[in-house]
Amino acid sequence: MAIEGCVFCKIAQGALNAETIHEDENCIVFLDSGPLFAGHCLVCPKRHYDTLMDVPPELLQPLFQNVQLIARAVEAGLGAEGSFVAVNNKISQSVPHLHVHVIPRRRKDGMKGFFWPRRPYRDEVELRETGDALRRAVNELKQA
Repeated sequence: MAIEGCVFCKIAQGALNAETIHEDENCIVFLDSGPLFAGHCLVCPKRHYDTLMDVPPELLQPLFQNVQLIARAVEAGLGAEGSFVAVNNKISQSVPHLHVHVIPRRRKDGMKGFFWPRRPYRDEVELRETGDALRRAVNELKQA
């Protein structure tokens, strides 16, 4: 079920463009348009759920299986040393459609505490190159 006017529902339906990294029957993964670092992904259920508490138990496993895949992909595809995985519920949730942030991390990357200045993509080329690297990593990890 989609909610009219929800940006992430529109992306999941293909009605709004996003740099999609991975998609399966339950979830869609795309690059955040206002990333903390290049490769900042959002893992979203295709069905609309406002918060993590609204997600039915049977969807939690496939949702977090995708989160795990994307965390591996940001390391393999972008050479990140690790990742930060986060979910906002209501407060600081810029789009009221559940989404899990998977953010590539590197030592001394400047991310401290919960003050995270956004670092937009330099241009569409950087956005596409980052997306291509992550899609290749996802495909390689799925085949392994």
